[in-house]
Amino acid sequence: MRDWMTYPDVVPILSPGRHRSPRRGACFMEFASYLAGERWSDHPACTHGTLAQLARMVNDRTSDVGRARLAPLIPSVVGLTSDDPLLDVLLAVRAASTALPIAAEERQHSQAVGLRVALRALGEREDELASESRELAEAALRATPAADAWAIQFIEKVGPGRPGMTARQCRDLVSGAVDGIARACDGDPDERLVALLTAAVSDAARFVGRTLESADVDANADVPVIV
Repeated sequence: MRDWMTYPDVVPILSPGRHRSPRRGACFMEFASYLAGERWSDHPACTHGTLAQLARMVNDRTSDVGRARLAPLIPSVVGLTSDDPLLDVLLAVRAASTALPIAAEERQHSQAVGLRVALRALGEREDELASESRELAEAALRATPAADAWAIQFIEKVGPGRPGMTARQCRDLVSGAVDGIARACDGDPDERLVALLTAAVSDAARFVGRTLESADVDANADVPVIV
């Protein structure tokens, strides 16, 4: 007998929130678990945790019209995962850099602090993705000098803390960023949220692809070439 919790008999419809079964609808990540053949869940193993958090938040904060535009992205996140903590930071920077220039003032402070912490975590890494991420963060901070000044003073007051960022910190920053974008007074929040998730999926795909390429090179580094 087929396990309906593992392999639903119906194609779910995208809707906000968690759903006990596909008959009640599906959020972005529940649909991803369905496509991956995993047990029905909004936290499937097939997708990187911070990317999945971003997808859940965007799914819930877009309108029904905007949410329908997310559907083509769902297959792209299946299998898109990595154990490298740098990916958490890159995704957090993508989200916060999008939110900071448009969020309300009270929300800008936490996003600016997050970006300052992320810049410290990125350090002097010169690989392409880290460099692009650093440029995104710096551009967003330049666009909001008052929020950046507040963040610098705050970090000086409380201390820099440990180097790096935890996955939890990155996901909290992502959640705050999506909320800030959704509540922004100007522009089209749906447009910005769909664009954010699209860019984040692209960032993760590039990162995972680069990691796999490096692993292939390392695996073959000591293999002798027989001519």
